[in-house]
Amino acid sequence: MIWNESKECMSRDELQALQSKRLVKTVNRVYHNVEYYRKRMQKEGIEPGDIRGIEDLSKLPYTTKDDLRETYPFGLFAAPQSEIVRIHASSGTTGKATVVGYTRKDIDIWAECVARALTQAGVTRDDTVQVAYGYGLFTGGLGAHYGAEYLGARVVPQSTGNTKKLVTMMKDFGVTAIACTPSYLLHIAELLEEMGEIDNIKLKAAVCGAEPWTDNMRRQIEEKLHINAFDIYGLSEVMGPGVACDCQYHKGLHVYEDHFLPEIISPETLLPVGENETGELVFTTLTKEGLPLIRYRTKDLTSIHYDQCECGRTLARISRFTGRTDDMLIIRGVNVFPSQIESALLEMAGTTPHYLMIVDRVGNLDTLEVQVEVEERFFSDEIKELESLTKKISHVLQNAIGLAVKVKLVEPRTIERSMGKAVHVIDNRKLV
Repeated sequence: MIWNESKECMSRDELQALQSKRLVKTVNRVYHNVEYYRKRMQKEGIEPGDIRGIEDLSKLPYTTKDDLRETYPFGLFAAPQSEIVRIHASSGTTGKATVVGYTRKDIDIWAECVARALTQAGVTRDDTVQVAYGYGLFTGGLGAHYGAEYLGARVVPQSTGNTKKLVTMMKDFGVTAIACTPSYLLHIAELLEEMGEIDNIKLKAAVCGAEPWTDNMRRQIEEKLHINAFDIYGLSEVMGPGVACDCQYHKGLHVYEDHFLPEIISPETLLPVGENETGELVFTTLTKEGLPLIRYRTKDLTSIHYDQCECGRTLARISRFTGRTDDMLIIRGVNVFPSQIESALLEMAGTTPHYLMIVDRVGNLDTLEVQVEVEERFFSDEIKELESLTKKISHVLQNAIGLAVKVKLVEPRTIERSMGKAVHVIDNRKLV
C-alpha cells in the first residue's frame, strides 16, 4: 500500500496527483539535463511547460532500447558522474550493452521497492534470505540483496554456481526465503529431492523473476518445496527487480505506481489500449535521478487492471506476461511464444517444465521441434506408451499454437539446466 500524509491508504486521486507532480519534475529534469531528450522534445515542439500532469503523458515521445544504445554509454544520464554511485549494464549479446546509472537516492528507492515485494511475499526481518541471482552487472543479485537488507532480514549472498553447496547452506543456515529465477529453483528442488533433503529445510517463500513463467510452474514449485512462490518483475533500464510483484492471491503483479507510471499500448499503432486489453507495457520513471526514462517501451506483453485486489491493495496490477514483442517467433506465418508451449506442457501429466524449442528451415519451410522431458517411467514401459504420449503432446501443442509440431520426448535431466535465465529456444534460422 502507499500511504498519504495522514498515514491512510492513498486514494487513486491522491496517487494520480502525486504521479502528476513527479512527472512534471522528471520531464523538467530530462529536458534540462539530457541533450538527447531535449532535442527529441524540441523536434516535436514540446516544452516542459506543456506537461502539467499525467493527462499530458501522451504528448511525450517513446524511449526504446535503441535510444540507450545510440547514446552509449552515458548519453541518457541526467546526473553528473560525481553523483553516480553505481553502474549496471546488460550483457550486450545482441548489440551494445545498455548502461544504467544510479545515484544514492536511486539505490535507496530501489532497495525500498524490493523490500515491498519481499513483504508481499511474507518475508520479515526475522527471515534469512538466500539470494541466488547472479551478482555483478546483472541487477538481480544486488537488487534482491539490498532489498532484503533494507527490510532488516539476514542475507546469504549465494549467487549462482555450486548448487550442491547452495542446498547445503540452505539447510545449515536455516534459510526461510530465496530469490532466484524460477527455472533455477526447479533445479534446486530436483537436487533436494535427489538428496532426500526436502523435509529438512525451513524454506517458506520464494521471490522469482528475471524470466517469464506460468501459474502452472508456480504451482509445481510450491508443491515440490511446500512453499509459497511469488513473481517479481523489473528490468534494469527502469530500475531492476522491484518494479512490481504479485501478492498471495496471484491475480496480477502490483506496480509500485508512486515510482513507475505504467501504460499499455498497441505495439502496432503505439496508441494506448483500454483496461484489461493486452498490449505492450510502457513505463515512465517518476523518481529516478541517474537515468530517468520517459515512456520506455519494455516489449513485454500484458494487460493492466485498476480494481482493488483481494489483498486490499489499490495499486494497478499487470497480468502475467503472455510473451515479448521481440522474442515472439514467427513460424510459417504463425506467431508463437515459448510461454504458450510451457503452459500447454504443464497442463499434462507425465511432463516436466523443462523443454527446448528448436526452429530450423528445410528449403523454404520453417520447422519446429519441441524436446520435452518426461518422467522416467515412460522409458521403462512399453514403446507403445511412449508413442502414445508423443502423439498426445503433439496434438496438445498444435491446438495451443495452431501449428504442427515435431515432438521428441527425452529422459529427465537431459535438457541442460541454467543457473540464470533458462534457454528455451534455439533458432537455427538465424545462423543461415
